[in-house]
Amino acid sequence: MSFMEYSEFIQEGDVVIIFLGHDSMMPVKVQSGAQTQTRYGVIRHSSDLIGQRFGSKVTCSKGGWVYVLHPTPELWTVNLPHRTQILYTTDIANITLMLELKPGSVVCESGTGSGSLSHAILRTIAPTGHLHTVEFHAQRAEKAIEEFREHKVSHLVTVRNQDVCKEGFGVTGVADAVFLDIPSPWEAIPHAKRAMKRKGGRLCSFSPCIEQVQRTCEALLDHGFEEICTLEVLLRVHDVRTVTLSLPDFGPEEGSTDSTQKEEVPNTGNASVVCKTATPPREMAGHTGYLTFATKPRD
Repeated sequence: MSFMEYSEFIQEGDVVIIFLGHDSMMPVKVQSGAQTQTRYGVIRHSSDLIGQRFGSKVTCSKGGWVYVLHPTPELWTVNLPHRTQILYTTDIANITLMLELKPGSVVCESGTGSGSLSHAILRTIAPTGHLHTVEFHAQRAEKAIEEFREHKVSHLVTVRNQDVCKEGFGVTGVADAVFLDIPSPWEAIPHAKRAMKRKGGRLCSFSPCIEQVQRTCEALLDHGFEEICTLEVLLRVHDVRTVTLSLPDFGPEEGSTDSTQKEEVPNTGNASVVCKTATPPREMAGHTGYLTFATKPRD
């Protein structure tokens, strides 16, 4: 099992996603002899998981069933253990697009955090690209290295435990794109510029506060970045539900003297029609952060 390549059968040591419902999933590391408890009963790894196909429907000990899914960056984002606040797919999709990432891209990232964005970047730049990710917190850096190795993507990523604002990314003139998710991104702008290729590239900074955005934009201008823009992505999901609508009775048609054009309109009375409609949620997640993008021109 690898996050970059899809496998057909589940093997010992794989990470699988146990799907109990759209709002209920859990990551499980498959181990011979182990068991996983769910509200539908026990899943026995040796008999229920190992050797089964990804996507299989597995019956639990209480008679209920779950699906066993192959992990993807999107599924990992909603199931990963949180070591920090994370980026979700709505922002990740825009970051990947606006940074113009593609297979073979070299990307610098800080900080690594829980690895939500890192996995999406790795999937996009594989099989020949590389991610240089910097994490200030030593334990989080070690955990990220462990997860990348477990997910069989460690050959695509280099993790450094250092302060990007003081020590930079550890590379010079190699990055096609740089992503910053740190408290003071303006302090890392010189290091980001130094890490990027001479032919230029794209930069993105994620900040929850507009004051951070203002200082970052000032630093970007001071260091010669162009095409600076800031956007905010708000996701509004509509729920589909079935409704019953009463049919109005407008009476007989009027205004026509030609008897051949007259039509008998039946009295609908209490007639109604059943249809499906989409309704916005009463509450929705609002602001997560601002995404500031900029372009480094050619040297």
